[in-house]
Amino acid sequence: MKIELNNNKVYFENKGVKKEIHPFWLRERVNGDNFVDSKTKQRLFDPTQIKGNIEIKNIDLSSNFLQVTFSDGAFAKLSIDNLLKEFSNNNFVKFIEKVEWDSSLNNFNNFEFKENFFEKKEMYNALISFYKYGFVIFKKVPTKNNFLINFANSIGSVRRTNFGEFFNVRSKPNPNDLAYTSLALAPHTDNPYRNPVPCIQMLHCIENDVQGGLSTLVDGFTVTEKLKKDFPNYYKILSEIKVRFQFIDQSIVLEDWAEMIKLDENGKFKQVRFSPRLDFVPL
Repeated sequence: MKIELNNNKVYFENKGVKKEIHPFWLRERVNGDNFVDSKTKQRLFDPTQIKGNIEIKNIDLSSNFLQVTFSDGAFAKLSIDNLLKEFSNNNFVKFIEKVEWDSSLNNFNNFEFKENFFEKKEMYNALISFYKYGFVIFKKVPTKNNFLINFANSIGSVRRTNFGEFFNVRSKPNPNDLAYTSLALAPHTDNPYRNPVPCIQMLHCIENDVQGGLSTLVDGFTVTEKLKKDFPNYYKILSEIKVRFQFIDQSIVLEDWAEMIKLDENGKFKQVRFSPRLDFVPL
């Protein structure tokens, strides 16, 4: 990643993709004493008052700083490291190429939990692997004191649902979900009736002393890419027509309408919602 200049314009380049940084974006980030409070680091100006046609008057780029003078007289000395970090946070995931896989996959993305694992490079590698393959396996994660919550909070905030902050998946009387029964469940995606669908779901094997119960993992990205290639008309329907997903128990009704194949703003694969137990054919 790097910052480049050309004809008084600023460009951000990453992996061969180059985009211009709009002058307004840079103007909003001016950081002198007249613009930002030294203690709180909050703006002393209202960015909505900046003219939309703001232009760069003078510009200079060194190894550490980008110095810009704008057409309204404002001056900014911006750290290159901070600029790259902000662009990395906004765009990095988009540049991680997804990997298609099927039953021939031999690399199961196994990582072994160790003390201070959250601060190690291996944790970073595990998250990159998750974005590439859609899953990752951690072994020897502590099972006591609901350690899974600590593990989850090392990645992001845990989203509490009607099932609680976490829940045990096991057979029980009067279940409100088929997951709490001994019935075998075919491949599906969980929580399709939520908006948004949880981004990362964690399953922690605490104890297992019975035969069976093996899990089947399917790559939704591979399935949809094959569908897109072999049956483009079906792919178009599933990526455009919204389906109703619904969950009902004695105290709650959860419902959302969404495409079974969700695309991002660039028309690329984002997620699959597939749960034959919870979806309904639209009219």
